Amino acid sequence: MTAVELRDALASGELSASEAATHFLEIIESRNKQLGSFLTVTADQALADAAAADHLHAGLVKEGRREDLPLLHGMPIAFKDLTDVAGVPTTHGSAALEHKPAPEDGALAAGLKAQGVISLGKTQVPEFGLTAYSENRVAPPSRNPHALGRSSGGSSGGSAAAVAAGLVPFAPGTDGGGSIRIPAGACGLVGLKPGRGLVPSGAGAGDAAKLVVAGPLARTAADAALLMDALVPRHEAPDGGYLANVGRAPEALRIGVTLDSPWAGTYPFEVEQEAMDALALGIKLLEKAGHSVGEAEIRYDNRYPEAFTAAWTAGVGSARIAPQREALLTPLTRTFRRRAQQRSALKVNEALQFLRQFEHDTIAQYSDWDLMLMPTLAQTPRPIGWFTGGGHSGEPWPSEWAGDADEDYKRQCQYAPWSSMVNVCGLPAISIPVHTTHGGLPLGIQLIGMPGSELLLLQLAAVLENR
Repeated sequence: MTAVELRDALASGELSASEAATHFLEIIESRNKQLGSFLTVTADQALADAAAADHLHAGLVKEGRREDLPLLHGMPIAFKDLTDVAGVPTTHGSAALEHKPAPEDGALAAGLKAQGVISLGKTQVPEFGLTAYSENRVAPPSRNPHALGRSSGGSSGGSAAAVAAGLVPFAPGTDGGGSIRIPAGACGLVGLKPGRGLVPSGAGAGDAAKLVVAGPLARTAADAALLMDALVPRHEAPDGGYLANVGRAPEALRIGVTLDSPWAGTYPFEVEQEAMDALALGIKLLEKAGHSVGEAEIRYDNRYPEAFTAAWTAGVGSARIAPQREALLTPLTRTFRRRAQQRSALKVNEALQFLRQFEHDTIAQYSDWDLMLMPTLAQTPRPIGWFTGGGHSGEPWPSEWAGDADEDYKRQCQYAPWSSMVNVCGLPAISIPVHTTHGGLPLGIQLIGMPGSELLLLQLAAVLENR
């Protein structure tokens, strides 16, 4: 079933919440060991919550109030392990933290639980959500369901792998520099990063640049639209909601295609032929749907990499980590934490001011077009261990694990050179799967819209998946 079909079956009583939870828990039990997508499975709590949902359903049906069921009644879901879920440890993917149970739900979990979801557990993330791959010292890496030797991306990599492998019907991710779109591209999913301020939950502490927003990871545009209806307050959503409107084809659009990146001056990169093939197919499909696609030349300020890195890593510099546990941090985190602590508040404020000007200048260039188009990723999903220069058999990272932090970071920026500037600009963007390589690896395109274009992006995803 799609997530929409499952939601309808749960609402009608065709399936019980207990049956749905049991089904997905059995799949997790059989597949997670090879995938590494879940860090923690909360089976007992999930079954108790599902039983309570079934009791609510029976009571409302008896009273003739079925319409009062929450939107996502009984829907199994998982939260990435940067999100607090009451009674469950939040590891943040770090061995340097004490993994104590969270005293209460974070805003994202609380909001979706109020909409009726049943949490099945917590999914794998990179340490503090910093990287484009979900590998850490806490547990085995999250692997790509399409090729187990490859990464599922990051930072929402465990959630993306779980959705792509059918361990959950859909999942919320959070995106501060590509963390929804990168794993969506790697795992062949629809991944939507909403615009700044649309989704009230998902942002975290230490995000002075307001980069992070929550959004859906799903197998279809309609499933993503359903989750958007749960994430976005009704007064902010389109009339009737996202799901009711996602099937409407948009009017003809002017779409600018570009391979320009604000990272290119610091980290020159090549775009793999497979990524170019995905882009060419995306252009062909968009033109077939009646849209006009033309070359767009975008000029980015070459001071961007330094300013973004300062803003992106400021939070890890202020994270509360006991001095005696700092050695347990991964090399990348330890390096960027030290640099963040050495950076003055004045320097951080200068970086933030620059990024606001960058936002203004970039949106002005984008506004010559209705949407911007590029590949989601410059390369196919990377092998496990590729970013760190290492590799391992699936066991947790050993204590002597070593890596070059700057080489790691460079590889990430070359892998996903079109992600972070969208967060800086606060714009909505979507990764849409369009292509599969001869080796079975998925590749997608990214469309960046103007403020308020989330529905339009979902509508285009629906058009492309029905090609």
